[in-house]
Amino acid sequence: MSDRLRQIKSPISSELEEFEVRFRASMKSKVPLLDTIMTYIVKRKGKQMRPMFVLLSARLFGEIGDHTYRGAALVELLHTATLVHDDVVDNAYKRRGFFSINALWKNKVAVLVGDYLLSKGLLLALKNQDYTSLTILSEAVEQMSEGELLQMEKARRLDITEEIYYDIISKKTASLIASCCSIGADSAGATEEQVETMRQFGLYTGIAFQIKDDLFDYGDEKTGKPSGIDIKEKKMTLPLIHALNQAEKKEKKKIMRLIKKGIKNRADIDTVIEFVQRHGGIDYAREHLNDYHKKATALLQSMNLENAAPLQGLVDYVIERKK
Repeated sequence: MSDRLRQIKSPISSELEEFEVRFRASMKSKVPLLDTIMTYIVKRKGKQMRPMFVLLSARLFGEIGDHTYRGAALVELLHTATLVHDDVVDNAYKRRGFFSINALWKNKVAVLVGDYLLSKGLLLALKNQDYTSLTILSEAVEQMSEGELLQMEKARRLDITEEIYYDIISKKTASLIASCCSIGADSAGATEEQVETMRQFGLYTGIAFQIKDDLFDYGDEKTGKPSGIDIKEKKMTLPLIHALNQAEKKEKKKIMRLIKKGIKNRADIDTVIEFVQRHGGIDYAREHLNDYHKKATALLQSMNLENAAPLQGLVDYVIERKK
C-alpha cells in the first residue's frame, strides 16, 4: 500500500478494520467448499476503495454505524459477485495477480459462488430492512449489466461515439462508485437532496476513474495491467475514439481494419498507440479526466461540510494513481 493511500485511510482505519470483520462474517457458510472459497476471496482483497467511499461519505453527515457497515458490505458482496461472474464470461484466469475462482474451481463452481454472494448481499439488506441501500445498489447493478452488454454490442462494429462511450462508462463503472457515495450518505442520515448530490459526485468521480484506467493502456508508467490490453480486446476508449475522429478517412479505415481483424502482435499494438498519440488522443482524454475531477471537487465543496478533506483526498488519489 502506498503512503498516500495509507494517509487517506488513517481517519477511518479502525472503521475499515471493523468493516473487514463484519464483511467476513457476512460471507460465512456451513458448506466447507464455499467457506474455503470465501476465505480465498477475502485474502485477495484490493485497496478497499468501495468501502472507503461508503465510510468517508457517511462521515460527512454523521456517525458511521451499523447501517453504514451493512451498506459497505452490501456493495462489496454484490460487486464481488459481478467480478466472479465477469471472470467466467471473459475466460479470465487471473485477477490482480491472483488466480480467479474459475481458474481454481472451474466455471460451474464460480457461477454458483457469484450467485451465493449475490444472495448474501440481498439477505443482509432485507433482514435489516435497508431498503433504500438495496434499491440504490440494485439500480447500479442493473446499469453495470446494461453497460457491459452495450459495450459488447458496440465492440462488434467498433461504432462507438463519444456520447455512447460516456453512456457505457457511466453505467459500467461510475454507477457503482455513485452508489457507494449515496449509500454512505443515506446511512448517516443525509437528506434526499444531499444523497442525490453525493450520487452525482460519485458519478463524476467514477467517470474520471475510468478515463484514468483507459489512459493506462497507452502510457509508459508502471501500471497494474499490460499496455495495449484494451486495444487487443477491441474496447473503444476515449483516446482512441478521439484519434479516429481526428484522422483522415483513409488512415481511420486502416486503423479500424487492424483492430477489427484482431491485434496479432506487439507491433500492431505499437501502431495503434502511435496513431492515438499522434492525433492527440492522450492529451484529449487527460483534459476530460481533469474536467470530471474538477466537477467532482466543485460538488463536494458546494455542500460546505466538515470532514470533507479525506474524501477529497480519495478522489485525488483515484485521479493521480499509477496503477
